[in-house]
Amino acid sequence: FGANWVLVFAEGCSYLRPVKASFHPIPVVLSLLVSLSFASLSAEDKPIERDIVIYGGTCAAVIAAVRATQGGKSVVVVSPDTHLGGLSSGGLGWTDTGNKSVIGGLSRDFYHRVWKQYQKPENWKWQPQAEYGGKGQGTPAMDGDRKTMWIFEPGIAEAVFEEYIEEFDLEVHRDEWLDRENGVVVRDGAIRSLTTLSGKTYVGKIFFDATYEGDLIAAAGIDYHVGREANAVYGEEWNGVQTGVLHHR
Repeated sequence: FGANWVLVFAEGCSYLRPVKASFHPIPVVLSLLVSLSFASLSAEDKPIERDIVIYGGTCAAVIAAVRATQGGKSVVVVSPDTHLGGLSSGGLGWTDTGNKSVIGGLSRDFYHRVWKQYQKPENWKWQPQAEYGGKGQGTPAMDGDRKTMWIFEPGIAEAVFEEYIEEFDLEVHRDEWLDRENGVVVRDGAIRSLTTLSGKTYVGKIFFDATYEGDLIAAAGIDYHVGREANAVYGEEWNGVQTGVLHHR
């Protein structure tokens, strides 16, 4: 129209008007929505960059993220699972342990948090706490002196992992499955990025494979072996299946 236009915000609405002419306000809600849509698309396409990228939803993924956060690193957990905790929150609640005194750090903290969960009356849904047998492996299942609980239900374990997520403000992207065909970029012998089936790309200085099956390292083309190696492969003496010989004492 031969005039310069300005965008005016007034009284809760916005419109275009020419600088040198009298003109009726033109709503620009549609143009703003289009602009916001393009901005949203560009943000979605932008790679997510963190110091450490953890792939997996196991207990190792959560604990590694906690430790990285404690160390001042930026970290994201890219989990194909929606429920975090792997086997620990999936039903394997009878912990295989020997001497409990050798368990420390965040591992012991986990069992302490489980113990704290069982101090809540509402978590005893199937029997009164007073009737619980409390039999564990070598020590009581519920060790009141050390404030640890070694046998637990899946829901309790998951609640503890979610407690870690909230307490340490961990960034977790759930239901994000690695594109195992084309989603891993390797340069100079190191993983540089991973992309999920949803199209999200993650860039990091360190990549942590916290899956049980080693999905990330397999997709990166890293050598691996399935089963037990022969003694001669690494010059080992005590590996493999041995009968009647007990080395681990």
